[in-house]
Amino acid sequence: MTAEISPKPGRADRLRAATDDTHQALDAWVMAANPFADLGRYGRYLLMQYEIHRDVAGPYADAALNAAIPGLAGMARLQAVRADLADLGLAPPEGMGPPAAEGVALPEALGWLYVVEGSNLGGAFLLKAARAIGLSESHGARHMVDPEEGPAAVWRAFKAGLDAPVLNAAEEARVIAGAEAAFARAHALARRWLG
Repeated sequence: MTAEISPKPGRADRLRAATDDTHQALDAWVMAANPFADLGRYGRYLLMQYEIHRDVAGPYADAALNAAIPGLAGMARLQAVRADLADLGLAPPEGMGPPAAEGVALPEALGWLYVVEGSNLGGAFLLKAARAIGLSESHGARHMVDPEEGPAAVWRAFKAGLDAPVLNAAEEARVIAGAEAAFARAHALARRWLG
């Protein structure tokens, strides 16, 4: 009898295991802040989204990351968030420092991208909540719209790209550190905008 060998968990699975508690705490905090209660709260939620998507604009445009993750640049949602803000008559925040993930090395950038792309998986649920306060795919909630091929297909392709770079143990630890930094940044932004 041959023993079955379990496949080694992919990088996304390892990131999920390493950051699950932080991720759950952030989700619970944001939902408790009730960002879909009304347009005023939603506008503050959009300002939070703008900052986090601005933070990762560099990694989404990075040539090496786009070589590893085909179509990565097209997954960026910063422009959609900017359009959503304009729909609500809001301007992007002023006086922000440099984007938090600007210039990070590839391992840390993978962690940041994992967090932001993972947050897109709940788009359909969030879009339903946005519709309840009068928003839609073409007004105020563009950044929540799922891609034509569906979120599951995009996530599978993203995970395959996430696994593509060959990293040593120290670099793998830096990927996790990047994800932890992204979750910490998102939580700080949630407290600032939704607290």
